[in-house]
Amino acid sequence: MALISIITVNFNQPQATLDLLKSIYECYPKANLEVIVVDNGSKEDLGEEFKNTNLHVLYIRSEKNLGFAGGNNLGIKSAKGEYLFLVNNDTEFSSGLLETLTETMDANRSIGIISPQINYFDKKEIIQYAGFTPMNYYTCRNECIGQFETDRGQFNNIVAETGFVHGAAMMIRRSALKAVGNMAENFFLYYEEMDWCEQIKRAGFKIWVNTNALIYHKESMSVGKKSALKEFFMNRNRILFIRRNGTAMQKSFFWVYFICFVTPRNLIKYISEGNSSYISILLKAISWNITNKTTSKNLGYFIK
Repeated sequence: MALISIITVNFNQPQATLDLLKSIYECYPKANLEVIVVDNGSKEDLGEEFKNTNLHVLYIRSEKNLGFAGGNNLGIKSAKGEYLFLVNNDTEFSSGLLETLTETMDANRSIGIISPQINYFDKKEIIQYAGFTPMNYYTCRNECIGQFETDRGQFNNIVAETGFVHGAAMMIRRSALKAVGNMAENFFLYYEEMDWCEQIKRAGFKIWVNTNALIYHKESMSVGKKSALKEFFMNRNRILFIRRNGTAMQKSFFWVYFICFVTPRNLIKYISEGNSSYISILLKAISWNITNKTTSKNLGYFIK
């Protein structure tokens, strides 16, 4: 098996990160791996704990939170593997995960990036991800295949192209990484892996899923609970994604759709649910995209 660089980002979740490292070692005690832990501005520097495991861990600390893309990009800079496996720190490995993904990549050189099936850790029989449908670039809507379904084997043996990988677990080929570069850090949170997939596809590579590989994710099934941070970035980055990836016609249609349909719908929903404070959050998300003309630079994060 070629050298695999496993990259994970910790932000104030040291126990989750330690549990991940333990699961990696339990599944791969003698594998050809390098494990990179990036601390993304956590309150405490617990690097010695991360390095004091059975794995050889390269620990990198950023004094500030660089976001999902920025933290992973920091790890990518130090990675030496032919394949780079980016995983959330709140995931846990299952046996055969790495072999299944790398064998698929080895067998088809056109694959640029691939994800395994993802099931919820607390309810291992419930699926979180078995692929994505293609994006509608006029509305910026698509669906996560299999989410919340009980795993009865309905997605077994799917080894094929998919709309997008899942940011919780994605393996990229080094040649694809060289072709497109790192993830765009101006997303900071949400949509960055989808944007990365767009760049990878444009470079001539394919996006695949292999459901014979499985990883467990500790993300709660109720993670969709609203927060001001999530509301801002989900709206801001939905617009940014289309600005970066849509055609002129798609962008024009999307702006009309978002302003005339999505915005009034969300405003009514905020008021009816007693979240009227989110009105200003939505307006800031829209304003950000109007005032920041370029889509390629790291232009700022959450506006309080």
